[in-house]
Amino acid sequence: MTAIVESDRAHLALLQAMLHGSHAFSSMEELGDHIQATPAEFAVVIGPSITSEDASTLAQWARVNRPNLGVILLRHEVDSNALSLALRAGMREVVAAKDLAGITTAVQRARNVASAIVQTFEDEVQAAAQSALQSAQAAAAAATEAENNPRAKVLTVFATKGGVGKSLVATNTAAALADLGHNVCLVDLDVNNGDVAIMLQSTPHRTVADLVAFNGDIDKSAAETLLTPHSPGLSIVAAPVHLDSPDKATAEDVGKLLDTLQLMFDFVVVDTSGSFDDFALTALDHSATIVLVATLDIPSLKGLKLATGTLDLLNFPRETWKFVLNRADAKVGLSVDEFESTVGLKADHSLESAREVLACVNRGEAIVRAHPGHANSKAFKALAASLAAALSPKVPSQGTPEGRKSSGRLRLRKA
Repeated sequence: MTAIVESDRAHLALLQAMLHGSHAFSSMEELGDHIQATPAEFAVVIGPSITSEDASTLAQWARVNRPNLGVILLRHEVDSNALSLALRAGMREVVAAKDLAGITTAVQRARNVASAIVQTFEDEVQAAAQSALQSAQAAAAAATEAENNPRAKVLTVFATKGGVGKSLVATNTAAALADLGHNVCLVDLDVNNGDVAIMLQSTPHRTVADLVAFNGDIDKSAAETLLTPHSPGLSIVAAPVHLDSPDKATAEDVGKLLDTLQLMFDFVVVDTSGSFDDFALTALDHSATIVLVATLDIPSLKGLKLATGTLDLLNFPRETWKFVLNRADAKVGLSVDEFESTVGLKADHSLESAREVLACVNRGEAIVRAHPGHANSKAFKALAASLAAALSPKVPSQGTPEGRKSSGRLRLRKA
């Protein structure tokens, strides 16, 4: 509909008679009340007796609050001043007060513009609603897929001292999990001194260093090219063979790799370097379980104290830790009880010194497979069984284990 405001009642009556179905008002106050109560109004005809200031105020308000409301200014003389006023205020048209045909045409154009604006707005609302619906459907599909394809449980083996048997624990735990019927990926993130491939007598064609070739786009097909099959149920992502590569994978690349591997395997076992480097921190952030390894000696005790203190500082809850004490039968003047009380950690599993362990390492075999009845093999199998028993089909996305909030954790990074 059309609203007309004109203080000259004779002219107002003429305009109302010409614009059938219009609403006539003699003051701007009456017009304002009408516009506020009638959102479907599409045009306002401002008569020549209304001041330019009032007309400009209305037009500026409509431009911001009611863009579909066209303001048509009538003036006895359409000069440059009137046109300049209309342009600055955002009026739709300026028409001579005596040009009745021009007024009718201007109102019709205002109707067409208003219809186009309303249609555009409705199209945008419909498009937004459709987009929201599609996003909701995609989220629901992703949730269904995540439930049907649960994310793997990440197990990170860690120690801050070398030579304590960290890689021995990682390789044999991975093999024991695979022997239980799980699909396992063993990832070697000790990029400078990784031994996983050697300890399992594997010859990798691609390694962690090749992550840079994917430019951050690390999907399942990319991850598959990095895998070195070892035995049924067990695959390896090996550490770099050469250290002279000019391009190195980043912690972000490693994080994406672990995210992808979690969709492909039941367990991802990660062997790390002996420091809290970026790769180790990324693996720890993804981990549901952290396996700490130490030997029965003072330097190893010191390293374990450093590791546990840092993990506490980083807010990794102790209930996610498992402690493996290697060479627990060593007669070195330090008892297991003294070690455990000093470090404040009870050993979940203990390994004994045995020539079979070193023989298997030199042959590139896992002791759990070469000597399944050995006491150490039984310890690794017990560790694997406890991990398998705790396997949950619901591991939160982004690799954050349940019960641990990563948002509040202090982060240590190399300066």
